[in-house]
Amino acid sequence: MNNYLEFEKPLAEIEGKAEELRALARSNEEMDVEEEASALDKKAEALLKDLYSDLTAWRKCQVARHPDRPHCLDYINQLFTDFTQLAGDRNFADDLAIVGGLARIGDQAVVVIGQEKGSDTKSRVERNFGMARPEGYRKAIRLMDLAHRFKLPVVTLVDTTGAFPGKGAEERGQSEAIARCTEKCLQIGVPLITVVIGEGGSGGAVALAAGNKLVMLEHSVYSVISPEGCASILWKDASRMREAAEALRVTAQDLSALGVADEIIPEPIGGAHRDPQTTIKSVGAAIEKHLKDLSKKKPETLIKERRKKFLDLGSKGLAA
Repeated sequence: MNNYLEFEKPLAEIEGKAEELRALARSNEEMDVEEEASALDKKAEALLKDLYSDLTAWRKCQVARHPDRPHCLDYINQLFTDFTQLAGDRNFADDLAIVGGLARIGDQAVVVIGQEKGSDTKSRVERNFGMARPEGYRKAIRLMDLAHRFKLPVVTLVDTTGAFPGKGAEERGQSEAIARCTEKCLQIGVPLITVVIGEGGSGGAVALAAGNKLVMLEHSVYSVISPEGCASILWKDASRMREAAEALRVTAQDLSALGVADEIIPEPIGGAHRDPQTTIKSVGAAIEKHLKDLSKKKPETLIKERRKKFLDLGSKGLAA
């Protein structure tokens, strides 16, 4: 059963009618409904193309948050081989919101780190909906140190609304952990490639995204704050999130124009959740391409170019 977003309700009605017809035919072999059902399929396909031909920034936020969208572990399980997960920050605990370890993509050994939101109620609670605590970012630092020591490229998969803002997290140094994780991204002398696979929110996303290359899926978003949070601060009214989403310029297309995103990976019509396998395959191809290009560069060059990339942000697209 598909989960439909608010703006997809007309599509849900058409696809629902087609499924009802086929269900009736399955219960009554004498009924021939395929012609009518096929006509509804074509109508649904045309509507889907129309809906996704010009999504607003807010609708892209909704698509990026879709519960059926492939998550970090889906990419790790299908793109990487020999994945050996490493746990804990060697200080406080293991944060399940951040997954990471040693793996291979193609013939290349890498360290992969990502934010995992979970796929059902139990796993979402266990993983705190992808909102990492300080121990999660300290685990990421430990993994990046390991990658630097053994000269292994780092791949990060970003998908979080932001770092967890709870009392315990603040007491254990949430801001400091995020800052040190961001600093570590800028220090390591190995290629660092980031893919925003869903929602990249606030410093919780930046902590894993200060890489040589930032790749975004077509309907992913990346911003300093959520549209709802922005609207609450600016206008004291979270219901103005649509206006905030436009002002924040959260989309992959906006961020490419501003020089933040280095590549946009096209998604299947209807979003990544409509065809996860194709999406995951496209992400894998992009990662391998950038790894091949970056692996030719010396450690000092990688660090210099990475820092320059972030120092230059804001100089491109100001007139846009």
